[in-house]
This record gives sequence, C-alpha cells and structure tokens, in this order.
Amino acid sequence: MFFFIGGIQPKTINIDKKPVLCPSCGLLRARYKRVDHYLSLFFIPVIPVKRGEPFLYCDRCGEQSGNDYINSRDRYCKNCGRKLESDFTYCPFCGKSI
Repeated sequence: MFFFIGGIQPKTINIDKKPVLCPSCGLLRARYKRVDHYLSLFFIPVIPVKRGEPFLYCDRCGEQSGNDYINSRDRYCKNCGRKLESDFTYCPFCGKSI
C-alpha cells in the first residue's frame, strides 16, 4: 500500500533584505514580501505554482500595505529610509548615492 501526501501550500518570501520606512508607524522596520504558492510533497515545497503580488509588511506594527504604496511616486532612500524629492541624486540626510 502506498500513501501520497501532497497539496498546495503558501510560502512567504522576502523580496528585499534591507528594511524601508513603514508608512504607518514611521520606523525603519518594513520589508517587501510576497506570498507564493507551492506544490508540496510530504510537506516540503517542491514546485512553484503561483507567484503572489508584492506587498510591504512592517515587522514592528504588523501593518500591511499593498501595491498602491509600492507603486507610489514617492521616493525613499535605500540606506536611511527617509522620503526624498524626485530630482535628488544623493540623500541629503545620510549622503549616500540613490
């Protein structure tokens, strides 16, 4: 007798390792994530079935922002997370190149 244990399960993927500024609490604790669905065999994800949409999730306050925040025209420094003007090439707060 042979039993096949399988199914489709979600898996949360971190898209970017560097934290960004959270739109809710204002701390540098939000990260871009995505929920992908995998075909799993014996509870081990094997084959990706569906790729999810990216979203912003704050580890501190738990706020989740969808694509409207990610695709906004506001620019933020990748180093310090502060809001920047669209014509800046260097961050005026930390001095790093954008």
